Amino acid sequence: MAGPMQEKFTALTPALYAYLVAHNPPPDPVLRDLAAETAALGPISLMQIAVEQGVFLTFLARVLGARRAVEIGTFTGYSAISIARGLVPDGTLLCCDLNEEWTAIARRYFARAGLAERITLRIAPAIETVRALPRTPEIDLVFIDADKTGYRAYYEEILPRLRPGGVIGFDNVLWGGSERHVGRHGRPPRAQRLPRAGPARRRGDAARRGRPHAGAQALSF
Repeated sequence: MAGPMQEKFTALTPALYAYLVAHNPPPDPVLRDLAAETAALGPISLMQIAVEQGVFLTFLARVLGARRAVEIGTFTGYSAISIARGLVPDGTLLCCDLNEEWTAIARRYFARAGLAERITLRIAPAIETVRALPRTPEIDLVFIDADKTGYRAYYEEILPRLRPGGVIGFDNVLWGGSERHVGRHGRPPRAQRLPRAGPARRRGDAARRGRPHAGAQALSF
């Protein structure tokens, strides 16, 4: 049952959202141009993370002192650049994706941001890429923004490779208060109303059972 603390939240109105974005560090010309080029792709551009998420990912990587990071689902590269910019000077980011067209845009902006030598992009099924990594706990930060049905498999493969105190972030577990499903054939995602936690969240909850060292926190962006 929800108590007073659970009910204590601030509704995010358009005006409040505009205020928060205005008081975050603004995107630099690289991210601004990347966002504009991505928007020109049409409805599929909704797959790009929000500006404030990019700021948060950079901040999170810095707070963790992240040296090794993995991203599953790169799209046109906004989140990858955000993560890479927060890594320590010798840090590296491994990006996993399947789409050559969208990641070609990402590669151009990686170079423009001066990050091409620090970001490795693998065009292959992400689960295969992750399974090929050494099964040693040396990854500091993981950001997963890919096929939602694969979230549990990604979690299971990443967890033994995550160092103590490392973080795994799952994007779009909920979308506008509903579970998000990615459409087929590149169509934009659709939302399905759900009464409680969606299957993606429930799969994550089930995967954590019996692992007291693996905590979870849901954030709304």
